[in-house]
Amino acid sequence: MASIRKEIHIDASPQLVWEALRDVGALHTRLVPGFITDTKLEGNSRVVTFGNGMTAREDIVSVDEGRHRVAWAIVGQQFHHYGGAARVEPDGSGSRFIWTADVLPDELAANVDSMMAAGISVVKATLETASGSRP
Repeated sequence: MASIRKEIHIDASPQLVWEALRDVGALHTRLVPGFITDTKLEGNSRVVTFGNGMTAREDIVSVDEGRHRVAWAIVGQQFHHYGGAARVEPDGSGSRFIWTADVLPDELAANVDSMMAAGISVVKATLETASGSRP
């Protein structure tokens, strides 16, 4: 199983970053606009549409207020297993955004890694703009 980890410093308060992350139905407006173009909530799941047109149904596993962590799973589709999580931690005057994914089959890892790298860059740009620290 491939384990992928991305983390980045964001010049925004942990509270602002957490408020965007925990809003699991607003990925396309609050966290990764353009990378995700639509998010639809269906019970405990969300259907996300990526900028490249691909869609994924993600089951929300937990929204942990105490740890500032959201976890989700993709069941079926092209994955035998996909477990993702993102969390926010204080980091100096800003935040540290940590995104992990465990993926099977291993052959999908390179594509997931590439998408996560692109996505976390959008998270940083979006939240720094929202905080006023980026023009």
